[in-house]
Amino acid sequence: MKSATHSIALIRLFALSLGAAAIFGTATLAQTLEQHHTEVNVDTIKWGPAPPSLPPGAQAAVLMGNPAKEGPFVLRLKFPAGFIVPPHRHSKDETVTLIVGRVAIAAGETVDRPSLKPLPALSFVHLPAGMPHYAWAEMESIVQINGVGPFDVKYVNPKDDPRQQ
Repeated sequence: MKSATHSIALIRLFALSLGAAAIFGTATLAQTLEQHHTEVNVDTIKWGPAPPSLPPGAQAAVLMGNPAKEGPFVLRLKFPAGFIVPPHRHSKDETVTLIVGRVAIAAGETVDRPSLKPLPALSFVHLPAGMPHYAWAEMESIVQINGVGPFDVKYVNPKDDPRQQ
């Protein structure tokens, strides 16, 4: 008798859960089955020119999403030795992981090269929305940027913006 009562209670709980899912818009089984993961093998990464918001010389590879559109994205940038991204801001948070090389990322509206301390590979930096910052690659380096689009770049000094040159 206890077992039958327990089974009925579980069935009612399941039915209630389904009803709540329908009311609150939880993903249906069909939607769940349509989802998939993203996998990018290092051998398939296609490097191309960096976006026009970066100075010439960098290369880019979009691994997921599109930084110019709504939604999450993953972007890798390859910088040659000595490459500088002048002081700029973004309207959304930026997270940077240094994959290979040594890159200094610092807060500020002017580049203070003597004070820069390059980070080693596998370091991580979070840059809050609106915070002015800049970067310098001590050697050839690859960074990965994760963010949510649309992702913008606004240079502190408009003369530094390569889109204006």
